[in-house]
Amino acid sequence: MLQIFYESQDFFLLKELEKLGPRKGVISQSVKDVVQSLVDDDLVSKEKIGTSVYFWSLPSCAGNQLRNVYRKLESDLQNSKNRLEELTEQCKQLKKGREESEEREEALAELKAIELKHKELKDEVLQYADNDPAAFEAMKNAIDDAHAAANRWTDNIFTLRQWCSNNFPQAKEQLENLYKEVGMTEDFDYLELSPTPLSSVID
Repeated sequence: MLQIFYESQDFFLLKELEKLGPRKGVISQSVKDVVQSLVDDDLVSKEKIGTSVYFWSLPSCAGNQLRNVYRKLESDLQNSKNRLEELTEQCKQLKKGREESEEREEALAELKAIELKHKELKDEVLQYADNDPAAFEAMKNAIDDAHAAANRWTDNIFTLRQWCSNNFPQAKEQLENLYKEVGMTEDFDYLELSPTPLSSVID
């Protein structure tokens, strides 16, 4: 397709290129895609004039484009070489002091032993978490809150029973049977909370 442009050094419509393409071995159905690919690579110029779109490419333009690509590749190659040298130097610096030696092996072994001991102590601390004073205090506060809530409900139940007795005195027997069915026996009363010493919990 480029030969068509170079040989004629003229401007073409797409329809014209589709007719000329087969002469250069490009089937007409593929001409549009091939030309667009050349445009994307800046090897062919494209311009819309009025309602028509024209394509053209001059050998000098293609040469300039190839030279620009070459210069860019040369620049990228040099940057890559410079970066490689920097990384090589950094690698050398990082290796300093890390040469294999008996002292280094001993230091690594000691570090591994310390890490293992740290893990063992950490696991041991977790085993005693239940006896932690802070955890015990939090549990004690939770028990106090639950105790207070239970007695509030007990107070509400006594209030409801009194209200039922006042408003339905004729149904006293039925109410007593109802209370028993839901588990409100004669010993139903407020809960009493005995203080628990910390030492007994730890033991």
